[in-house]
Amino acid sequence: MSPPVVVLCGGRGARLQEETHLLPKPLIEIGGLPIVWHVIQIYAAQGFRRFVLATGYMAEQIAGWTERQQWPQGVEVEPVDTGIDTPTGGRVHHLREHVGAGTFCLTYADGVADIDLARSLAFHRERGRLATMTVVRPRLQFGIAELNGDDSVKAFVEKPRAEHWVNGGFFAFEPGVFDYLEDSSVLEGDPLDRLAAHRQLAAFRHTGFWECMDTYKDAVELNDLWSTGHPPWKVWTERA
Repeated sequence: MSPPVVVLCGGRGARLQEETHLLPKPLIEIGGLPIVWHVIQIYAAQGFRRFVLATGYMAEQIAGWTERQQWPQGVEVEPVDTGIDTPTGGRVHHLREHVGAGTFCLTYADGVADIDLARSLAFHRERGRLATMTVVRPRLQFGIAELNGDDSVKAFVEKPRAEHWVNGGFFAFEPGVFDYLEDSSVLEGDPLDRLAAHRQLAAFRHTGFWECMDTYKDAVELNDLWSTGHPPWKVWTERA
């Protein structure tokens, strides 16, 4: 049986204020469907069946949408209000009873990728650590100029990949992670720092497509990709 998946859906989406004054960020649409739907589909298409949405800002809208949505056979989606101002780690902390006593997965409601989840979960189990974080090298926002030694411009490269790896979401956790969390925890701060310091955080390198809907411009670009008919993160064959 596949592990449960926690989807962090509680943030205010401050950098998407053009949209989030009316809708919570997870319900902003890509191709006519909320981005959280796309995130769930990435997992459901690869055999995951149980999802817990950690809601907060405009939680009632997400709960209402969840109830109206027709999910694929066998898929269960449960919204849980974890508090309007609870930080990311605190939201996970509140869900201990909802994920059970085994491995669970976690991701953000605004990131899509063509990630091989079975491979990432196998990697997590092989490493035997409490946590695995998918890391990615995102494309830079701007193109770059390559220079010669005499300061003349050699060439331009349009939006190359960053040289460094960043947190791409798509985590796998063991229950021992809860020992690193409390109500006030920001997951991306002290908990991950301490897991790394204790050598309990592995990094699964994803080199394929990954994109985060952080700004209105990102939303436009993802909609443009969807409109091509072949968005890179669409690992399923039919809509739910």
